[in-house]
Amino acid sequence: MRDGVRWTPQRIAWTALLMAWDESPTMQARFARSCQFGRELHPHWQLGEAYSGFTQALAHDSPRVVAGLVRRFQEQMRVRAGARWQYRGWCAFAADGTRIETPHTAANEAGLGCAGREKSAPQVFLTSLWHLGLSLPWDFRTGPGTDSERRHLEAMLDNLPQRSLVVADAGFCGYELCRNILARGHSFLLRVGSNVTLLTELGYHVEQAGKLVYLWPENFRDQPPLVLRLIVLRRKRQTIYLLSNVLDPEELSDEDAAAFYELRWGVEVGYRSYKQTLGRRTMKSRTPERCLLESQWTMLGLWLLGLLSVSQQLNSGDEPRHWSTARARDVVRSVMRRPTQKCCRRWLADELRAARHDSYVRTKAKAARNYPRKKREKPPGPPKIKPATPHQIRLAAKLKQKQLLAA
Repeated sequence: MRDGVRWTPQRIAWTALLMAWDESPTMQARFARSCQFGRELHPHWQLGEAYSGFTQALAHDSPRVVAGLVRRFQEQMRVRAGARWQYRGWCAFAADGTRIETPHTAANEAGLGCAGREKSAPQVFLTSLWHLGLSLPWDFRTGPGTDSERRHLEAMLDNLPQRSLVVADAGFCGYELCRNILARGHSFLLRVGSNVTLLTELGYHVEQAGKLVYLWPENFRDQPPLVLRLIVLRRKRQTIYLLSNVLDPEELSDEDAAAFYELRWGVEVGYRSYKQTLGRRTMKSRTPERCLLESQWTMLGLWLLGLLSVSQQLNSGDEPRHWSTARARDVVRSVMRRPTQKCCRRWLADELRAARHDSYVRTKAKAARNYPRKKREKPPGPPKIKPATPHQIRLAAKLKQKQLLAA
């Protein structure tokens, strides 16, 4: 407490969330406008004038406030989802990571690093889990640009609900991560590329029905091989190879696998909304600690924006995956500009309910301009599939016998 000013967790949270929605070009301007809006809605709030004081309070309280908001948002998703909590019998989540540039300050370069090209800006690495039934975030982790999306995902596994299916692209396919997902009692559907070698005819699994393969890298031969199912999806221009621990096609059919993998694109759209729709392609903070805080609260702002919209659309029986970040953003920004005229809850609920993508049917392919920095990554090739050697078969038999004796 100083001069009647107190940054309580509630005031910190609302100010940081409003800053995530604000379009001002600097952090100080976002802070000033968010405080002005907060004072107009809550005249009894005594908010500090100094941005530095707010950032100190934010850094001190963010760990517990962010954790509390994540739990609250997850609880609201469970309560409001209804039949959409599971899709095709699974609680499915898409996992993916992205890098966000930060200012070229000496502190950011030293504390965040860069995993991109030479002379690229320092970066924050953001990895998130996206609920495929609601098209909303479920959890996220941030770190320096040199961090690992696999490590981030492993840190989020304990927060997944029962019967979760993790759907991810080829960058997540690895023995250790797959084993950790299985150890938590979850399942996965991962794209696999040419950097992975799969074995057949190992004889480790009794039932050889279907297209079973083994993931057993050489540096993990002291551990049991992972028995997996290879799902091949034929597309017009490419063939997609997926691995899953769900061996029974009746539990996860090829059609379901294709539907889940296509829905995985929702997390890519979410990152586009984060960077482009909310205008957060580059963080504005000049120190690593503040960059990480800015990226976390931007993610929470996007999450809350979606949760407010999806909640209204679920009440009307609409499909929640069609909510529009741009239209919901425009609604809250219009309220922030004129809070006294547009704080009617009914008006706000109606506008958020209407924040949906257009339902028109495209008559031709969507062609993007050839921007100089547009990514044109080559799709992953097919995995290397080899029959097991006699030595590998004997080694697998010994491991299986050892497990039987231990049981």
